[in-house]
Amino acid sequence: MNIQIHSVRFDADAKLLEFINTKIKKLLQYNDDLIGAEVFLRLDKSQDTENKIAEIKLDIPRNPLFAKKQSKTFEEATDTAIDALKKQITKRKGKMRGV
Repeated sequence: MNIQIHSVRFDADAKLLEFINTKIKKLLQYNDDLIGAEVFLRLDKSQDTENKIAEIKLDIPRNPLFAKKQSKTFEEATDTAIDALKKQITKRKGKMRGV
């Protein structure tokens, strides 16, 4: 699976990049058809404490999946986005099976 991580207007450290790679690779447990993932990490301009945004787009045949979450840290934002994608994948599998 091809994973691309883009940090917009800042440089992400290796620890954060490894965390994101690990989390995305775990999604393979839910769907074997994953072709790739594109992750955008952004800092919101507001002065809120929750100004870290993680956007994740999963390339899956037929319909790509997308989740965007905002939180205090990039790790937390990534976790909640991954959870949202897990729900989307399981919901989609249920529809494919006719449940």
